[in-house]
Amino acid sequence: MGASGYAGAELLRLCLGHPGLEVAWATAETQAGVAVAALYPNLAAAAPGMVFATYEPALADDVDAVFLALPHGHSAKVVPDLAGRVKVVIDLAADFRLRDPAVYQQWYGEAHGAPGLLGTFAYGLVELFRPELVGATAVAVPGCYPTAAGLALTPLVRAGAIEASGIIVDAASGVSGAGRPAKPTTSFCAVDEDFRAYGLLDHRHTPEIEQAVGASVLFTPHLAPMNRGILATCYARPAGPTATAEVTEILVEAYRGERFVVVGDDPPSTKATAGSNAAHLSAHHDPRTGWVVVLCALDNLGKGAAGQALQCANLALGLDEGAGLSVAGIAP
Repeated sequence: MGASGYAGAELLRLCLGHPGLEVAWATAETQAGVAVAALYPNLAAAAPGMVFATYEPALADDVDAVFLALPHGHSAKVVPDLAGRVKVVIDLAADFRLRDPAVYQQWYGEAHGAPGLLGTFAYGLVELFRPELVGATAVAVPGCYPTAAGLALTPLVRAGAIEASGIIVDAASGVSGAGRPAKPTTSFCAVDEDFRAYGLLDHRHTPEIEQAVGASVLFTPHLAPMNRGILATCYARPAGPTATAEVTEILVEAYRGERFVVVGDDPPSTKATAGSNAAHLSAHHDPRTGWVVVLCALDNLGKGAAGQALQCANLALGLDEGAGLSVAGIAP
């Protein structure tokens, strides 16, 4: 559901190429009746003849899983019905990410539409919360910024290597993170040759980052003039004497054996992760100022959205976790 948006279309692309899944239908309320290939020519060979449908509850009766790539607030309206119809619901929106409905209301400006279901959703940051996702019946896929910040910081907080307060996350995202519909602030003329901060002090991903990391965070997002990608630069105070080798080793151990996370010595780049489900990390300690700096790069439509959703679905459905997903980015 919601297959005409950037995240939904990327998810459709991945599902169409998945060796163990068959796409039964793809809905898009604003594009119902439009050929998929007309809106996304890149899918012409993968989805010949497929047309965006209008969602009807009966569509869910004959499928194992439903992905929701709807605007925030819409998932809560359909999940109560879906929960009794399908084995697995995978929601890419923010509706079921936060555990506390009061926190949701504070940051999203409205009461939660289905607060009684919040406890039924597993949080889908696989490398940090995998046990909850195996065989899950409902998954809330993390936001792109919380994924990058969570992968960068959570192992260090859990290890007691950094202070759980005073953390700063500065992150830049490609324009696709703002969605497909045209906006004055995301037109070519607005973003080309520009770099700006937005959502200053009150971005909705802040409580989700804090929930995933287990620490208080000052988060500032930025819009970068690129199509895809996120680079998060995270600053934290060490909890005791440390060095670059020590903080790096914590990340190496945390992600040992993880096929989609790469820990390296050099600062990562968004280009290296484009088109993949990979996240690239590096950690550094500055002895002059005392700060620990951790960087994470990923594709906001890949590991930050559609790729992660499919990774979660694989676990929930008992499939190979990496099925249908690439560890390699595209170049040039």
